[in-house]
Formats: sequence, structure tokens, C-alpha cells
Amino acid sequence: MSRTQDLRGAVDGGSGTNASAHSLGELVRSRIASIAHLLTGNFGVAILMFASISLAARALGAAEFGALALILAVGRVSERLVRFESWQPLIRYVAQEENSGDAQSLSRLYAFGLLLDICSALLAAVLAISAGLFLGQFFGLEADQLHLVAIYACAIALNIRGMPSAALRMAGRFRTLAYIQGFSGLLRLLGTLVLLARGDGLASFVLLWTAAQIFDAMLFNLAGFRALRDQGVPNPLRASWRGLRQRYPGFLKFAFSTNLSSMLRTLTHEVDTLLVGALVGPTGAGLYYLARRIAKVAQQAGDLVQTVVYPDMARVWTGVAWRNMSKIVTSVQLVLAALALAAIFIIFLTGEPLLVFALGNDFADLLPLLLAQLVAVGLILHAAPSRSALLAMNRPGLVLVVAAAATALFFAVALLAIPQLGPLGGNFAHIAFGLFTAVCLDIAMWRGIGARGASEKP
Repeated sequence: MSRTQDLRGAVDGGSGTNASAHSLGELVRSRIASIAHLLTGNFGVAILMFASISLAARALGAAEFGALALILAVGRVSERLVRFESWQPLIRYVAQEENSGDAQSLSRLYAFGLLLDICSALLAAVLAISAGLFLGQFFGLEADQLHLVAIYACAIALNIRGMPSAALRMAGRFRTLAYIQGFSGLLRLLGTLVLLARGDGLASFVLLWTAAQIFDAMLFNLAGFRALRDQGVPNPLRASWRGLRQRYPGFLKFAFSTNLSSMLRTLTHEVDTLLVGALVGPTGAGLYYLARRIAKVAQQAGDLVQTVVYPDMARVWTGVAWRNMSKIVTSVQLVLAALALAAIFIIFLTGEPLLVFALGNDFADLLPLLLAQLVAVGLILHAAPSRSALLAMNRPGLVLVVAAAATALFFAVALLAIPQLGPLGGNFAHIAFGLFTAVCLDIAMWRGIGARGASEKP
């Protein structure tokens, strides 16, 4: 039996108990290896990003760096509020459709996701410009800085990722996903060095961040279309876009549900920087943004885990080997727990001298914020596999309800804690959000597995 057939056996059930167990072991080892590639690439990209941010912080100072953080946050919030996570319904529906062997149907399905991506990207750019002009000063931006949001909106309009992301994931191109962002990260770092040497100001750094993101989106789309071509799927740009809703009923409902879940996550993962800026000013927002960006190295591991395991979970749950779901989730959660604990331990021991060396004495108060944020990230990492499992079970509505309740809890804690504790209050709000989400999603996932087991007993 080939290795590919072995992995498929874990999804389809294998030929027997020993074969199934062996196949499951191969599947888990293969996916952990893929996660390792993604984490390696993610860590490299994070180093490049941290180097760029630290140089930008030194070049701009605390106040102007805070303004840069607020400009980027306005753009990201606008993007994530209206962006459809089209890769999630695409993977769910492609997993069902690929067994038919109809390449034209798959092309139309990917075209459906691409259409959602394009519309939401353009809408997000318009929203970012409007938010910058009308609300920028409320968040702490100066009047002469508001036009910079419109510059960054150009990158948002071209940031089309859902469809190519689904294509890469379904093709198993995890190494591509792992390392492709390194090119734009290197471009951003080299540009930052040039701007630092020239003594350029805030506008130049906004232009640099915009150009780097556009470059990254272009590479990402090229890789995605190549993955489709290699799988024998015709170019979605040439597929008919007529009657897509009728051809794939339920797709839009799934997309809207995951979009609402993403919107709620945005309120806690991007609006939080704007909230800190509004309550304590741009300098505090800059400190908070740095803590969030550094901790995001670990948090992105959760997204990478979903990148790897979600397609397999979707296939497992629709096959006869659905009982393997619990073993996959448990294995991945153990890996993520080790990652989170290692990150907290390393930062606790070495964080203060490293932060002062990298950022300067203006950012010496960053360590408590970073440690608190890493605790929150550990909880969010734990919830990532169970969230993927629930989406594979076709339970996006339940995920949405949990996200809504966790978001309400986040803002209740944030509005009470930030005025009292400053930026650290935002980190405590993230801890409350992560704990609530992890507990609720775990309970829902195990109940779902148990309910299916009870319903299939003879």
C-alpha cells in the first residue's frame, strides 16, 4: 500500500483494525510534520516581521509608531469585518465534490469563493477609507495622518486570499503556505533598513507596509492558481459564474456564518488596539500593538493547525472513520500545549533584556503585557482544533454563538480593566475570551462526537 493510500485509509476507514490504526498513525505523523513546516516558516516570517517592527519603532518613536499601529489596525479591522473566510466553506464543499471527479464543477465552486473574495476586498477598502476619515481622530490619529489610511486601503483592496488558500490546503501545499510570506517579510525588512538610514517618517513606513502586503497577495494568488492547475482543476476565472447559489445550496449560508464568526474574532483581535488608543492614547496603543504582534507568533500556530487538519477533519467526519476525529484533536492539542508553555517559559526568562535591546528603553514596560498575552494565546491555541472539528461537523452556527458570547465577555472585561490597568487590561480581556472559548468549544465537540456514536449504535 502506498503512503498516499495509507493516509486515505485513515480517512475512509482502512481495511481493518490494525490497518486503520496504522493509517491513523501515519496521518497524524504526516500532519504534525506539516505543522512543523508551517511553524518553521511562520517563525521565520515572525522574525522578519519583528525585526521590521523593532526598527520602525526605533525610527518613529513611541508616539508615531503608535500612529502606525492605529493605521494598520483601522485597515485590518475594516478588512476582517467584511471579509468572507471563503476557504472554510470551500474546503467543506470541495471535500464533498471532489469524489465526483467533475473538474468543471470544482472550478465553478472555486469561482464562487473567488467572487466572494473580490467583492469583500473592495468593500473592505471602502470601509477602511471611510473609517479613517470619520473615526480616525477618535482613535487617536492626528488630522494630518488620516489620509495615510487611504494609502493602506490599496493593499486591502488587493488582498484576495480565501480561494487560493483553499486551493493550497486541499492540494497539501503546506510548505508553500509556510514559506511564501517570507518573501514579503524580507522586502519589508530591507525597506525598513533603507527608511531608517534615510530618516524617513510615518508616511514612508505606511507606503512600505502597503507595498509589501500587495506583493505578498500577488505571490499567494499565483501559488493558489498553480495548485489548481496541478490538480487538474480548470482556471476559475474562466468558469461560468451564473447560477452558483442554485448549484451549491448552503454555500452562502456557511460563508456568512463563518464571516460572522471572523467578524466577532476581529472585534477582539484588531478592534482592541483601537480601543486602547481611544482610552489611553497612541503611545499605549503602540505598546499594546507590540505585545499583540509578538504574541501573534504563537497565535498564528492555531491558524496554521487549522490549515493542516481542517481538510482531513472534513474528510474524516464525512467518511466511515469518523471516530478518529477525537484522536486527531487530542494529538494536536497536546502539541499546541507544549508550544504555548515553551513560549511563556522562554519569554519569562529572556524577555526583558531582549525587548530593551530590540526596541529601546521607551518600550521597557512591554514584558508584563507580552506574558499576559501569551497566556491568552495558549488558550486560543487549545481551542483551534476543536473549532476545526465543529466546522467539519457542519456546526458553524454553534461556533458563531460561542464567538458572540466570548466577544461580549471580552468587551465587558476590557471596558472595566483598561481604564484601571492601561494596556494590560486588554490582555486580561483576551485571557477571559480565550478561556471561555476553549471550554465551550471542547464541550460542544465532545458532545457532538458522543451524540453521533449513540445514534449509530446497533
